[in-house]
Amino acid sequence: MRIAYLAAGAGGMYCGSCLHDNTLAAALLERGEDVTLIPTYTPLRTDERSVARRRVFFGGVNAYLLQESAWYRRVPRWLRHLLDTPSLLRLATRGAGSVDPAQLGPLTVSTLEGLAGNQRDQLAELADWLATEIRPEIVHLSNSMLLGMAQPIAAACNCPVVCNLSGEDLFLEGLAPPYHDQALTLLRANAQHVTAFTALNTYYADFMADYLRVERDRVHVVPHGLRLDEAVAVRDAEPASPTPIIGYLARICEDKGLHLLVEAGMLLAERLPDLPFEIQAAGYLGAADCGYLIDLHRRVDRSPLAGRFRYRGELTRDKKFAFLRSLAVFSTPTVYAEAKGLPALEALAVGVPVVLPDHGAFPELIRATGGGLLHPPRDATALSATLEALLEDADNRQSLGQAGAAATRERYYADRMAQETLAVYQHILGD
Repeated sequence: MRIAYLAAGAGGMYCGSCLHDNTLAAALLERGEDVTLIPTYTPLRTDERSVARRRVFFGGVNAYLLQESAWYRRVPRWLRHLLDTPSLLRLATRGAGSVDPAQLGPLTVSTLEGLAGNQRDQLAELADWLATEIRPEIVHLSNSMLLGMAQPIAAACNCPVVCNLSGEDLFLEGLAPPYHDQALTLLRANAQHVTAFTALNTYYADFMADYLRVERDRVHVVPHGLRLDEAVAVRDAEPASPTPIIGYLARICEDKGLHLLVEAGMLLAERLPDLPFEIQAAGYLGAADCGYLIDLHRRVDRSPLAGRFRYRGELTRDKKFAFLRSLAVFSTPTVYAEAKGLPALEALAVGVPVVLPDHGAFPELIRATGGGLLHPPRDATALSATLEALLEDADNRQSLGQAGAAATRERYYADRMAQETLAVYQHILGD
């Protein structure tokens, strides 16, 4: 089957969606499918071997300039292509971190307008290239923010379009008026040009079917699948360390809730000063979030947790899984209802119990794996008590970790994700 998979790059950071897209494309290739993984906006950054094309379509720098400058829209296409080179796009987005949706309302609306937007030349070029060079039987969009592409690409390629749903509502809800309502209206209209959607869990499938006003049976649940190679080896037992580590792995920012984990640690250190533990965090830190991390260090230094909080930086794949195996407990207490939760699944895969907020995808993950405990969302006191219970019960930690690792290998592996994605394709082509 010829599949064109359009994936939105996330600048210079490791992004859960990019990791998912590359793993899925690689697994489909290994099954003998003819897959072309095509970066949009920026090059993809993954911690596995990338299977993406080098060429970037719908480059982010060009999209921005086409939005902001009427003069630039008259620049010849061959000259604009210079700004789509992967090296320049990496340089332009280095250290950018997360984007502020409040600043991107006009650009978001314009891209969702498709051929009526200021980026029409970029979209027309992409659709023409797909139709003439790739000739796909299926086009798969990596998230709903690409839905402005759906109708032109479906028409040019004369094939169905599938779209992932992967947490876009958080960005959309941050758009300022009047762009929020305009973008949501366009999303719902563009969704009608999509044959099928995929979501990583039932929670987000239900939520986005309502959010986009599409029939629930058009949204198929295809859970995460990890590449379970030697880097993801299950540990035999928790490291014999006198100081158990509570670990965090995600982007360093307020949305992911690192401050809640630190607050829980401060409460725990104050309540039980003799209980040995430390908190270690790892993940991408963008320039915009440096002040957030500095403030956390200052708060820790003035608290009973002083000397027991460490930022490990951004980690390669091997170092990431080594870090996870070193943990007693893993926690990412997101302040919003998480749609994906890839780091928690990675922790479970190596046998580490997780403590997660009781919202979004997390309750479903805990039910499916039996690998951890839930706490009330945005409640540092409850998180502190849950962490205490696990830190004081090594047998329960071991039991939860073993259950999580076994369930991950039974259900959440890359080839199964590829099989279930192919089943969606075959279903809609059969229809």
